Amino acid sequence: MEIIAVPVRRPEGLNVVLGQAHFIKTVEDLHEALAGTSPHLKFGLAFCEASGPRLVRRSGNDPELVELAVRNALAIGAGHSFVVFLREGFPVNVLGALRAVPEVCGIFCATANEVEVLVAETALGRGIVGVVDGASPAGVETEADEADRRALLRRIGYKL
Repeated sequence: MEIIAVPVRRPEGLNVVLGQAHFIKTVEDLHEALAGTSPHLKFGLAFCEASGPRLVRRSGNDPELVELAVRNALAIGAGHSFVVFLREGFPVNVLGALRAVPEVCGIFCATANEVEVLVAETALGRGIVGVVDGASPAGVETEADEADRRALLRRIGYKL
């Protein structure tokens, strides 16, 4: 077995959700879940089929994001994995809907950080072992940092 780190390639600041699901219906159900979260959300998704023709299935409402999802799904190459890119929306707005899709087994990450996908390769194929999401901590928040965090959440409307 070999473990490799596959970087998720995308423009800076673009949000990505990486998960695992099963069944060919996943693509349509993920599309419907995302489209139902906001009329403004732009997204592209790709799903790596693990049996049959083993195609990368794709969908979305933004062709650029669909193509980006396909390129990253091919690079990761792990069966039953999916990649979603978001514009004009944030993971916090879609994660509940994605988790509610019956085919979704789990979410590895949802972030705008740099991400590396840790992929194990065996004779059978590839699987996601985990992800490296952003950089390691640089310290512990101070009282001033805590006040800044609380103010930010209220300023952007996530807390009252």
